[in-house]
Amino acid sequence: MTIPMRLLLFLMIPLRGFAAEPPPRAVVVDIAAPRYLATTLNGIPMQCVTFDSRSHFLKVLDQPDGPGTLWADCQAAGQSVKGLAAINAGYFTPQGSPLGFVIASGRKAGGNNASSLGSAVWYESNGRSAIVRREKTSFKALQLIQAGPLLAENSREIKGLDAVKNSARCFIAWDGGSNWMIARSSPCSLAQLSHALAGANPAGFPIHCAMNLDGGRSAEIYVSQAIGGGPVFNRPIWNNPVRNFLVLQAR
Repeated sequence: MTIPMRLLLFLMIPLRGFAAEPPPRAVVVDIAAPRYLATTLNGIPMQCVTFDSRSHFLKVLDQPDGPGTLWADCQAAGQSVKGLAAINAGYFTPQGSPLGFVIASGRKAGGNNASSLGSAVWYESNGRSAIVRREKTSFKALQLIQAGPLLAENSREIKGLDAVKNSARCFIAWDGGSNWMIARSSPCSLAQLSHALAGANPAGFPIHCAMNLDGGRSAEIYVSQAIGGGPVFNRPIWNNPVRNFLVLQAR
């Protein structure tokens, strides 16, 4: 069979334009591991655990039968699910019922708290975490804590917070993206803490938003030995049992 001259010439042309493009290089995202740090902001000592929500998340552990019925403290709660760190979470009534909505792995308890202690909501759902104002949520998420007040919003301090009562504080802080921090502070007022946090950069990222949790004789924090700087467990002997906890876990 004789190959036509035109076809033969075509077959001899280098196939540069038909060569397959090399596969694109994979983009490696550097996600920092959770870490513990003890720092001081505006004279307020605090113990913090930072994490990236792309690799880790906070899980709510609630006790339906009331404070202390399943776990004596945040260390026991954290260790029960092999958590990396844990902190006390929402408010509760003297009878042990949630003072605000709580959703623990889809199980909802409590009701809407219309006071300043329920003015903010933290939630985790479908791989996304955020802090929002009460009126901007439908209270539907896999994990959720309603508490408050807000301590920072849009990198600004919150005006009008109490400046008299000093107490140990627990809070969640966020840069508006994927960087988060849970922390326990030494006694201070809400106004002092708000002023110290707004726009601060205690852990390598600026604080865009922060939300107060239950404090005083509920304020406690646990850090496992799996986190650099751990183990740490700060729970004064005068603390009371609490209703629920936030526990840090890997996704």
